[in-house]
Amino acid sequence: MAVSLEGEKVIMVPYMEAHVPKYHLWMQDPALLQATGSEPLSLQQEYDMQLSWNQDPLKKTFIVLDKEMVEGKFMHGDPHVEAMVGDVNIYMNDLDDPQLAEIEIMIAEQKSRGKGLGKESVLMMMAYAFQNFGIHVFRAKIGESNGSSLISTHSYKAFIKRINVQALAWRALRRLLIAKSSRR
Repeated sequence: MAVSLEGEKVIMVPYMEAHVPKYHLWMQDPALLQATGSEPLSLQQEYDMQLSWNQDPLKKTFIVLDKEMVEGKFMHGDPHVEAMVGDVNIYMNDLDDPQLAEIEIMIAEQKSRGKGLGKESVLMMMAYAFQNFGIHVFRAKIGESNGSSLISTHSYKAFIKRINVQALAWRALRRLLIAKSSRR
């Protein structure tokens, strides 16, 4: 079942087919392509990608909506394309560590940057991944030229430390239990 998440500033909705044309338009911007480490795709390739992301159990993507831009009342299931400002993703591709996920954020709309929407989206995604997938460790790959993302990572530290402390405590307990059982 598709889920929408609502925060103070953003609403995160599933990546729907109706979002693809605007997303595709964003991904024609060379600066966004460089910041995200992406390659330009055709519109058809973007539709195929949207479908594959929704079908892949190791990926979770939400489109970030700016609540101030939602026209009328928010309705779950409505794409609210008018309020689209970016996306947030997790990739659970580390088969050696199922509690680790790569996390990505993109606030594509220039006018929506610097308002804390990316920070809130990342923190909401981390909480969602922790609660629904047992993810305890998050990794972000940020290019050296992506200054705004490098600066933003400092504001996540308290939340990340809390998640990592819980993960470390669990891993230490698990190692202790394994060690005890192997001594028998």
